[in-house]
Amino acid sequence: MSDATTTQAVSALFAHVATADEAIAHFRGRLAFESDVSDVAAALAADEPGFVVVDTRSDASWAQGHVPGALHLPGRRIAEEATSCIPAGTPVVVYCWGPGCNGATRAALEFARLGYPVKEMLGGFEYWVREGFAHDTPDGMRQRPVDALTNVAAAGVGGAPLPAGSVGVISCAC
Repeated sequence: MSDATTTQAVSALFAHVATADEAIAHFRGRLAFESDVSDVAAALAADEPGFVVVDTRSDASWAQGHVPGALHLPGRRIAEEATSCIPAGTPVVVYCWGPGCNGATRAALEFARLGYPVKEMLGGFEYWVREGFAHDTPDGMRQRPVDALTNVAAAGVGGAPLPAGSVGVISCAC
């Protein structure tokens, strides 16, 4: 691409950019409603995490595997059943299958309508597994190796140096 073409593309990209204050409000707002699987896993590792993780997927999906300790409450049943199994005011983190599914977003809306503080776990069960976190299955706990396209540090998995000439994937080591 020529310098002129690059300049035009950048100009078009930022033709309608938010102010810094608008961007701060937007991204702060997103963080109020969303979390990623790594942050949820770290919070669950606490002695008393202080929230409930809810798997909103179907019975068949739940049976394939789920986040350890999660409550299974498919999205279509939340409005009728949530208050009987989750005390009012308890913070809730919901997830569905993965980024291509908006079931967790719909579930979060239902929990919010019921008055629960709620966050959506971005990436869902797919990224829970892809990032190498243990998951519960009918055959017991399982854990897959970390997917090299997700949570891999620039130095390689486990900090091991990458082979000469290879390209590292910079992780979201936020």
